Amino acid sequence: MRLITWNINSLRLRLPLLQKLVEEENPDIVCLQETKVPDPLFPAEALTALGLPYQLYRGMKGYNGVAILSRLPLTSVANTPNWCSREDCRHIAASIETPGGPVLLHDFYVPAGGDIPDPEENEKFAHKLAFVEEATAWFTETPPARSIVVGDLNIAPLEHDVWSHRQLLKIVSHTPPETERLNAWMATGFQDAMRRITPEPTKLYTWWSYRNKDWKKSDRGRRLDHVWMTPDLMPGLRDIRIRRDVRDWESPSDHVPVVLDFDPA
Repeated sequence: MRLITWNINSLRLRLPLLQKLVEEENPDIVCLQETKVPDPLFPAEALTALGLPYQLYRGMKGYNGVAILSRLPLTSVANTPNWCSREDCRHIAASIETPGGPVLLHDFYVPAGGDIPDPEENEKFAHKLAFVEEATAWFTETPPARSIVVGDLNIAPLEHDVWSHRQLLKIVSHTPPETERLNAWMATGFQDAMRRITPEPTKLYTWWSYRNKDWKKSDRGRRLDHVWMTPDLMPGLRDIRIRRDVRDWESPSDHVPVVLDFDPA
């Protein structure tokens, strides 16, 4: 089974890029974040034409939004939390039938957190910390099994998930309050599948700022996009690839797709 996760940064704007990616990778499932499209305007027919007829999505105008697109039937997971009581379209979950039993797939878009890493001064940062704490509490109370978490978690937790650990320790996405909370969330029952394939100290990035005129030359990246799997699925992990080349496509997202190959048996 092949799964792609990608913060597409506007689905309608980058639909041609998604089409190209699907043609190249032939995925079974695509998880998107930051779709930025309200549900009535979701391009369902165009995505069906790409061979992804099973679709779950939750979106709003101009901001956030998540979607799971699939060649395989999906069952929506009901009663997931309204994180931080905001109704801001940052999580969607689906159950997928496989020969080994159902796999529960969570697609998350964690708040970015603004620029000031102080919850007293910056409400956006406070929201980010609260969101991760709520997710941690929920998965603690609902222990995961045969589950995968993917998405833009907006935190680079490890030293080599950023271009400079020392310089980014006080920069939102790599501060200790964020990385400690993200690790606590993962510890509710998940393992870092990307780092199983590419262990530290190898540098691993999925995001490069639009502010870098030559992103490739400066290579000041961060690993903000993640794939977590429960231990019962980890034996089926085959490969994970980061499609860095997509950052050079015309009008790209600042994130690149992550491609997961696994056997869910």
